[in-house]
Amino acid sequence: MSARTFISTRIRVLQTGLIVAVSLVSFATLTLPISLRSTSQSLTVGDVAQVTLQAPRDIEYVSDIRTEEARKAAESAVQPVYSTPDSAITRQQIERLRTAMQYITSVRANPNFTVDERKSNLVALSDVRLKLETVDYVLGISDSRWEIVQSEALRVLESVMRRAVYEDRVESTQAGISSSVSLTLNEQQAGLVTELVAAFIIPNSFYSEELTNAARQAARDAVKPVVQTYKIGETIVPAGEVITPADEEAFQLLGMIHPGQRWEDMLGASAIIILSAVLVPLYFYRRRRLVVMNDPRSLLVIAIIFIAFLIGARLFTDRTLAPYGYPVQAAGLLLATLFGLEVGLVISIPLCLLAAYGLSNTFDLAPYYMLSSLIGLLALGPARRFWGFLRAGIAIALSGMAVLIAYRLPFFPPDWLGIVQFLGIVAFSGFAAASITLLLQYLFAQILGLTTSLQLLDISRPDSPLLQFFLRSAPGTYQHSLQVANLAEQAAEKIGADPLLTRVGAQFHDIGKALNPTFFIENQIPGSVNTHHDIDPEEVAATIIRHVTDGIQLARKHRLPRRLHDFILEHHGTLITRYQYNQAMEAAGNDVTKVDIEKFRYPGPRPTSRETALLMLADATEARARAERPDDDDNIRKLVHSVIDTVQKFNQLDDTLLTLRDLNLITESFVTTLRGTYHPRIQYPNAKVPDQDSTMLTARKEK
Repeated sequence: MSARTFISTRIRVLQTGLIVAVSLVSFATLTLPISLRSTSQSLTVGDVAQVTLQAPRDIEYVSDIRTEEARKAAESAVQPVYSTPDSAITRQQIERLRTAMQYITSVRANPNFTVDERKSNLVALSDVRLKLETVDYVLGISDSRWEIVQSEALRVLESVMRRAVYEDRVESTQAGISSSVSLTLNEQQAGLVTELVAAFIIPNSFYSEELTNAARQAARDAVKPVVQTYKIGETIVPAGEVITPADEEAFQLLGMIHPGQRWEDMLGASAIIILSAVLVPLYFYRRRRLVVMNDPRSLLVIAIIFIAFLIGARLFTDRTLAPYGYPVQAAGLLLATLFGLEVGLVISIPLCLLAAYGLSNTFDLAPYYMLSSLIGLLALGPARRFWGFLRAGIAIALSGMAVLIAYRLPFFPPDWLGIVQFLGIVAFSGFAAASITLLLQYLFAQILGLTTSLQLLDISRPDSPLLQFFLRSAPGTYQHSLQVANLAEQAAEKIGADPLLTRVGAQFHDIGKALNPTFFIENQIPGSVNTHHDIDPEEVAATIIRHVTDGIQLARKHRLPRRLHDFILEHHGTLITRYQYNQAMEAAGNDVTKVDIEKFRYPGPRPTSRETALLMLADATEARARAERPDDDDNIRKLVHSVIDTVQKFNQLDDTLLTLRDLNLITESFVTTLRGTYHPRIQYPNAKVPDQDSTMLTARKEK
C-alpha cells in the first residue's frame, strides 16, 4: 500500500468514525428529554425542576452519591507526592560539572592550541553548550578569576541540587540560578557561573504514583458515609433548580421516578439523525475538492462545534422564550469563518433540524433556526471586516423576526408584551451569534492554529513586524513575493480557490530568504551580481534550500498560522535546484554515480492544496518571466505552459485535485497578468531638459 493510499484510508476511517460518533451523541441528546415524556415531571440529572419537589414520606438512608462526592473531594485535595531529593544524582552532576570545568582548564592551559582551536574545543563540549561570547570570555579571563568561577559554580550547583528539582520545574529552577550566585562576582562572572550550572540542573525528585495513591486512598478512607434524611413534605429540589445526581438518588429511593419510553420517539429521532448523517457526507463527497475534508483536525473541530451547539440548544427546550434567544446561528457563522461558506451552510441544516426536533414548538422553531442561519451566512460574506459580522447579526435578527411573524403570529397570537419580548429575544439572538462568532473564531485561530480571514488581513498589513523585517532585509525578494502574490491571487479567483489565503501565503513563502538576503540574486546590487560559481554546487544548493527551513523558523517565531507553513514548505515541493545540479554534473563529467541528487532536492512535501499548487506555479512563472522577459502573448503563453509541464512532469500536482480545466484557467490568468507587467513601453529620447531658471532667462532675452 502506497503512502498516499494509506493516508487516504486513514482519512476515510476518521470521517466514518466521526459521523458515527456525532450521530450517537446526537441520538442521546435528542432521546434523553423525549424518553421522559411519559412522566408528568422530568426528574433527570441536569434538568430544571418545573415545580418544587417534596419528599412524599420520611426517609433516612446512606447516600452513596453524597458519600462518593465527599470522598472525591477529599481525594482531589491531596497534592501530588514526590520522592525526596536523590543525593546520588546531585553528586553525579557535581562530578560532571567538575569534569567539564577541568576540561575547560586544560584547553585554556594547552599552549599547543591556537585561539580558534581552543574555541572549537569549547564549543564542542557535549555536557554544556557555551555561547560564543561566553567562550571568548572563558578564554580571556585570568586564571585566578577562572578558579573563582569554578568554585562558585560547584557551590551554586550543590546549593540548588540540595533542594528538590521536579521534572516539570527544571526550567524554572534554571531561571532562578542567578539569584544563588555570590554578589561578589561581577556581572560577566555571574553570567558564566549561571550558564555552567544551568547545563547540569536535572530532576532529582520524582513524582511517586504509589505514595500519591496511598495518600489519596487514606483521604478517601477517612471520609465517613454520609447519611441523608428527609421528612415528609421537606423540599428536595426547589422550582427552577437543576436536578443533581444526589437528588435523583433520593427520587429513586422515594419511588418518585417511573421510567417510560415511547418507541415512536426513538424511531423518529433515529430517522432524522440518519437523514442528517447521509446529507453531510453525501454533500462533501460531491465536493471532494474542499481542503477541510482531508484535514483530520478540521473535521474534529467541526464535529465538536456541531455537538456543542446541539447540546446547548437542547438545554433551553423547557422555556418559552429561551430557545429563540439561543444563538444556534453562531455555529454556521463560526464554521463559515473557519472553513468557508459551504461548510457553514451544509452543517447548519442538520444542526437546526436536530436542535428543534421533538419540541412542542418544532414547527416554528425549526424554520426560525434554519432560515435565520442561512440568511446570516449569506449576509456574512467573506468575513474580512467587523462590519460583515455586524451585518450578519442584523440579518439574523430581521430574518428571525420575519419567520416568527410568518410561522407563529398567525397560530399563537400573543399579547403586546409577548410581542415585545419575542422581538427583544430575537434581536439578542442575532447580535449574540455575531459576538460569539467573533470571539470563538479568534480563540480557535490562536489555540488551534486555524486560519481566519481577519487573521490573514491582519498579518498581511504592510506594517506588520514580519513584513517590515522582510522588506528591510530582502527588498528584492519582497517585491518578487508581491508579484507572485498578484499572479496567484488572480488565478485563485478564476478556479474558485481561496484568493485571500493564496495571496497572503504567497507574500510569506520566501520569508526565509530574509535571514540570508545577499545570497539571492534578486537582493544583490545591479552590476555586482554574485552567481556563486566559486562555491561548491552542493553548498550553494544547501544554502538555497535552507530558505525553506529558515522560513518555517521565522513563521513559528512570529506565530504565523499553521496553514501558512504549508505555503513555505510546499512552494518548491520536492523539486531540485536544477542549476546547481547541472553544475555538479558538469564538474563530475556527467557521471550520475558521482552526484547525489538528493542533496539538491527541496524537503517538500509536494503541494497538497490548490492554493499551494498555485503558489508553486506562480513562483516559477514569475521567476522565469523576470529572467526571460517575454515580449508578446505567444512567448508568455509558452513560458507558462513550460512551467506547468515541468511541474507536472515531476508529479508535483498529484495531491492537489487540480483539473485540466483549472490548469487552462490558470494559464489564461497568468498570461493576462503577465501581459500587464511586461507590456511594451515607449523609449523616451535621452534629451536634456532645461531647468526653470534657464528657460525664464531665455524668455527674457527674447523680449
